[in-house]
Amino acid sequence: MKRILLWLLVFLIAGFVALCAAVNLYGLWDQAAPADAIVTLGARVLPDGSPGRDLTSRTTHSAALFRDGLAPYLICTGGYQGDRSSAAAVSRRLAIQLGVPDDRILLAEDSMSTQQDAEQVARLMRERGWTSVLIVSHPLHLLRARILFAKEGINALTSPTPLESGEMSLDSRLYYTVREALGVIVALLPQEWTRGWAAHVVGARHSPQGSSPAERSAMRTTAQSRRLPGNASPLQAELRP
Repeated sequence: MKRILLWLLVFLIAGFVALCAAVNLYGLWDQAAPADAIVTLGARVLPDGSPGRDLTSRTTHSAALFRDGLAPYLICTGGYQGDRSSAAAVSRRLAIQLGVPDDRILLAEDSMSTQQDAEQVARLMRERGWTSVLIVSHPLHLLRARILFAKEGINALTSPTPLESGEMSLDSRLYYTVREALGVIVALLPQEWTRGWAAHVVGARHSPQGSSPAERSAMRTTAQSRRLPGNASPLQAELRP
């Protein structure tokens, strides 16, 4: 019995190590191809309302893909609807500065996690009869993001932002790799099992959907208080839950 348990433990460890490798390898794969829209997944916004390094990188890459003609629309995700400092709103303003026309940018707000990003983007796509997107995010984030978008019935390809992974220290890369691997496991489970638990595992905040105006205001204040100082490590601004 002990030998069986030992082999089971070895199997589980080997499987998790393989998953960690998959998270890293998938992030090296640029699948950029024509789609109905390019989705810029949200990241941290600095206290002054400007985009952090990762949100800047994601938006810049998305704008470049738009200019290359890979999609006619850009969808920016993250944050509270109507908040000028939401990740979606800040990304939109930067995209306009980078040459993306205002009328070609949609906001998928009321989301504070990647799962909620996928749900909000799916809603926008259903309204327009779209079926495919090109997701832009940090390389380590992309495997989990694609799984969550696929669970919403979206045909999703991914395109990683440049440089961020190479700028990580080894211990930081290990930490985020393990966190994303755990997130992939959660993402593969049935959604009804994970809606509350997944948020706890990957650190997502309470959903703004269905909240009263007072509750939304309180959550928005909390979110703003958690924005990073301007001298924060770029790694701290990387991967959304």
